[in-house]
Amino acid sequence: MTLLITIFAAIISTVVWLQKDIKNEMKIGNLALIYWGASIMWFVDAVFEYIELGAQYFTPSITEMVNDGFLGLCAVALGMIIWLGMTVVRRMKSCI
Repeated sequence: MTLLITIFAAIISTVVWLQKDIKNEMKIGNLALIYWGASIMWFVDAVFEYIELGAQYFTPSITEMVNDGFLGLCAVALGMIIWLGMTVVRRMKSCI
């Protein structure tokens, strides 16, 4: 679930970056890279978990799915907070 959520966030931010941020004013490319990095991290985690659990990996309980969903949303929110912090710092430097 975490992998799917971060991949969707990465795809959406990449599409927005390529279509809307032509002048690179908002640095949405940085946000896309943050999400792609998180997606790669969760993919590696999924591979190692599959090696450990085998076929049981594909039958998670509802509790595990909900926990993974919250973790994925928290990862996306953290990426957004980091990107917003970078944007605010960049804007403050340009004002000084």
